[in-house]
Amino acid sequence: MPDLLRGRTDKSMHGQGYNIGEDVNGSMRFNFACQTISALILATLLLAPLPHVVAGNANWRFGTARVEITPTEPMSMAGYGGRDGPAEGQLTPLWAKALVLQDADGRRVVLVTLDLVGIGRPTMQLVCEQLHQQYDLQREQVALCASHTHTGPALADTLRPLHYFIVDRVLQQRIDDYTGALRDQIVQLVGRALDSMQPGSLSWGNGTATFAVNRRNNSESEVPRLRSDGKLQGPIDHDVPVLAIRDEAGQLKAIVFGYACHATVLSFYQWSGDYPGFAQIELEKAHPDCQAMFWAGCGADQNPLPRRTVEYAKQYGGRLAAAVDRALGSGMKTMPPRLRATYNEIDLPLAELPTREAIEQDTKSDNQYTRARARSLLKQMADHGGLDESYPYPVQTWQIGDDVQWVFLGGEVVVDYALRLKQELRGTNTWVAGYANDVMAYIPSRRVLNEGGYEGGEAMVYYGLPTTWAPAVEEEVVRSVHEQLD
Repeated sequence: MPDLLRGRTDKSMHGQGYNIGEDVNGSMRFNFACQTISALILATLLLAPLPHVVAGNANWRFGTARVEITPTEPMSMAGYGGRDGPAEGQLTPLWAKALVLQDADGRRVVLVTLDLVGIGRPTMQLVCEQLHQQYDLQREQVALCASHTHTGPALADTLRPLHYFIVDRVLQQRIDDYTGALRDQIVQLVGRALDSMQPGSLSWGNGTATFAVNRRNNSESEVPRLRSDGKLQGPIDHDVPVLAIRDEAGQLKAIVFGYACHATVLSFYQWSGDYPGFAQIELEKAHPDCQAMFWAGCGADQNPLPRRTVEYAKQYGGRLAAAVDRALGSGMKTMPPRLRATYNEIDLPLAELPTREAIEQDTKSDNQYTRARARSLLKQMADHGGLDESYPYPVQTWQIGDDVQWVFLGGEVVVDYALRLKQELRGTNTWVAGYANDVMAYIPSRRVLNEGGYEGGEAMVYYGLPTTWAPAVEEEVVRSVHEQLD
């Protein structure tokens, strides 16, 4: 496998031990002093309150690891169709990071966060199969979350009409090689996180950041004026869920946080984690020896506005990091060591499929992405005798402690899902991630599907699906979440 990833890992810091010397010339005085000191220590402990960080919460175990996944060769970038060449440099490194949590009964879950636009179903399946074989991890125990940065590399199994089918064979091979190497890196990363397990504690809270704007309801050029006038329109989700992991000494070792907004500040030709990358950098500067991990919420119709400059990316990253820090300092709730994980794939129905004649007509389109999708669909029909009428859509939930419900949804999920699930479940105690496990298309709500537009159906061509979703899409997804959590 060509070395297309940097593969640099960060090693954990370990504490130093101390030895107490022995007074060989005055052992009786030494013993008496030890007894006196022990009595004083015991009295102090009996009078002092137990430390907050471990009270009722000493049976968690956790492990962390990271690896740099910045490409080392010129490659196509993911997220925008307007780019006409590979990346030309690096603004910030790209990372894959892993966190393992284990409760008092030995149940484990593994979170992997990736500075990528998303991964596809083949990558999800191959990674989870290897994790099962090597570490006996079941499918529900593993969640793979992308930040959806639009300044990361293209992969071989997502957005193929947009990035893969339209480039030459040299760039296709680099995408193939990078994708294969990435899968191996993720498996090895989880193994290192498992090897680093130690006792610790968990706590959770919520912050707020307000730079996300509903892009369907607000013209980008008008956003500064609309914001200053208090007239921004459309649904939004400005919550910043925060999970804090500390070791036995109370030191912060990992921060996991989310936000519902596209990572689309930057659109140039340099590798970057965009604003989520800058948020993680700021948090790790503020909290040395701590691993910061970002997951994208239901931000498919949310943009960081205004945008297009590095200064804005840094500003939004700083604001998000500040929201996390405020949550860390505002009375987070400790979590008892209990885990429950579930996973299911539902047959998410597509609308009426196009005819062969319509697909063949699309091969003559003036739009190169429409042509690319049409050729791909004709190959599917030849290989499988037709097109699938549904998609195996992943729905995953974790329950952490007594309070937090964590929902992982595949695809680019619009904000309506988070708002609805929070209302129907536990409010800010319910965390809803999009871009998880398999990013196969936009996932519109019934409202957005009826309204149409880019998120409502036009974007399906870039993912290679043959048509829009059926009207039942929202109810099917929400019902699956309720079945897992109720």
